[in-house]
Amino acid sequence: MADDSTTTIRATFETREAADLAVEHLVQQHGISRPDIFIQSATDRNSAGSAPSGGDASHDEGARRDAPLAGEIEVSADIAYSQVAAVQRSFRAAGAMRVSSR
Repeated sequence: MADDSTTTIRATFETREAADLAVEHLVQQHGISRPDIFIQSATDRNSAGSAPSGGDASHDEGARRDAPLAGEIEVSADIAYSQVAAVQRSFRAAGAMRVSSR
């Protein structure tokens, strides 16, 4: 009998760009439905990450200074227990600073 139990996996990222890449990995490589994936600030403050990335970093005058860079971004999803190791590898490949599951 297969183990179909689920667990919540979480990862924190320094930039929104890395968090978005992790979400794409979850959807495209692991078949996780977008409504089952959550992205939020890892702290109680509004944040786009702790470092400029993407459009915030690509201006002629240097990185924008008006982005809310107040902390890390957390991506979490409820996944099948059998997917934990593969999803952890995907999170790390996308640049996760920390990965945990419970």
